[in-house]
Amino acid sequence: MQLENKTILITGATSGIGLSAARLFAQQGAALILGARRQPELNAICESINNAGGRAVSVPGDVGEEEYAKKLVDTAMERFGKLDGSFNNAGILGDLGSITELSTEGWEAVIKTNLTAAFFGAKYQIPALLEQPASSMIFTSSFVGYTTGISGMAAYAASKAGLIGLTQTLAAEYGAQGLRVNALLPGGTETPMGDVVMTTTEIKSYFDGLHSLKRQAMPIEIAQSALYLASDASSFVTGTAHLADGGISIFKA
Repeated sequence: MQLENKTILITGATSGIGLSAARLFAQQGAALILGARRQPELNAICESINNAGGRAVSVPGDVGEEEYAKKLVDTAMERFGKLDGSFNNAGILGDLGSITELSTEGWEAVIKTNLTAAFFGAKYQIPALLEQPASSMIFTSSFVGYTTGISGMAAYAASKAGLIGLTQTLAAEYGAQGLRVNALLPGGTETPMGDVVMTTTEIKSYFDGLHSLKRQAMPIEIAQSALYLASDASSFVTGTAHLADGGISIFKA
């Protein structure tokens, strides 16, 4: 029970890594505030966790809206009286293609959801997190834009790289007050977002081969890394770009 007596906020909780993290964190004893845009799916996940003996509250909304970031934290404080950690996981891939063909609207949509939302999250989460003697904030970044450049993913790469800079600054700024801040960088992961890119068996085989492990992650494997960063097991870990990438960053053969 690595998260017993902890209250954790998770965004992007209806699929992929966020869904796996919600289930895993609940199993590890956390009280959860779960956020995502799809209300029926979010409600069903919370119901499943609560029926299994866990504690989860559904707060549907768009992470790109500042008021929603405040609502998530307000809900945590109203329902559970505190916030010990946050896993800011919601994100979008956005339009793929050449930067010269990417619309301004397409660029701004990715930056808003992936990076500006992180600013909103930090703005409202940090005051609550600082009320605890030891707390943890996690952002889902990516190997894309950090160790690897992939054609056609400029907006996504820029947004995810920006999260690492935000992580480092917040870790330096609030570490003395007991808040740890880390970015989690998954490798290729079998999620609905990943399926947008893996449109053929040939493309999937190519991306599998880029990893030292010759496969992509299952969402639960990335959720396990998030659990480590959220728990006291990582009590001396902060400011990192924490790779859980199956070796894609080092495989050169």
